[in-house]
Amino acid sequence: MENLISLGLENVVVAETDLSLVDGLKGHLVYRNHWARDLAINNTFEEVAHLLWYGHLPSEQELADLNAKLVANRELPAHVKAVVDAMPDDMDMMEVLRTGVASLPLAGDTWPPTLDQIIYLTAKLPTIIAHRYARLNNREPVAPRTDLGHTANYLYMLKGEEPLTAHVRAFDAYLILTQEHGLNASTFTARVIASTRSDLVSSITGAIGALKGPLHGGAPSEVTEMIEAIGTKENAEPWIKAKLAAGERLMGFGHRIYRTTDPRAIALSKVASELTAEDKWFDLAVHVEQIALRLLKEHKPNRPLETNVEFYAAAVMRAIGLPDELFTPSFAVSRTVGWSAHVLEAAKGKIIRPQSNYTGTMPE
Repeated sequence: MENLISLGLENVVVAETDLSLVDGLKGHLVYRNHWARDLAINNTFEEVAHLLWYGHLPSEQELADLNAKLVANRELPAHVKAVVDAMPDDMDMMEVLRTGVASLPLAGDTWPPTLDQIIYLTAKLPTIIAHRYARLNNREPVAPRTDLGHTANYLYMLKGEEPLTAHVRAFDAYLILTQEHGLNASTFTARVIASTRSDLVSSITGAIGALKGPLHGGAPSEVTEMIEAIGTKENAEPWIKAKLAAGERLMGFGHRIYRTTDPRAIALSKVASELTAEDKWFDLAVHVEQIALRLLKEHKPNRPLETNVEFYAAAVMRAIGLPDELFTPSFAVSRTVGWSAHVLEAAKGKIIRPQSNYTGTMPE
């Protein structure tokens, strides 16, 4: 009997998890029995990370303990700074992040992975990115602050000034909504590596390598290119009509998983709505979304093309002043939480060893 083949492992179940539920038909995203949209609106990055790592939302003391550990682990070892500084300027930020993470030393035994190792690594990703970004802009890297939360400190290190509260709130919501999303390509990579009993750094380095691929982590920058090409509200409708008439895709609409509105886009748009009063770029993005949804329904009435999280991710990150080259690295800052939670699960199971069908010929 021939083995059934599912290219890309489509619809193949390879693991059981209580970390998240992704239901594309109903538009549901659940983190450990909580709606992800509610977490993004009502909670902080640290609280949701605690939920995914420890299995429950933290008490006041548990949150204080987690915050203290993250703050204590933000600084980079001298050799990691040297590694980052030695990389050529034309190296992609994801390549720098991958190499910087791979050079991090893990304290204690490397197997099985521990929550202290996970917190240590999670705290350092923003500092690696900010260090590199400062060097590329010919300025000294900004040292992390101990009085700012994870998201606010990341923005502070990138810009060298304390970020606006509205910007922190919107970016925090984005980072919460991208912490975890089922068995996507990078998460599967992390689980495969962890299943071999390799160490945490190897699992996260592999996941970053998978996320670097444009089919996985590159969509938000394509949204910004589209909105910048449109330029003004008056140009939105003719520009979109021309694209649809030419049979071209509108970036930020439709999703491989979701056949209804991406629940992450709903939550992010709600939190980010306070940006519209002060951020003209975000205001233009909202207008483009409204026009695009109307025209998509007219041109493709039988296809469920709704706004996805990449659209609002691009709108938020550009509104708060992040350049395109920081979009995917910032995705990694958040998804490290989900990757590492999956690593803890996969470390308890069997080695992942699927089969392939041989399509060659037998030797004589």
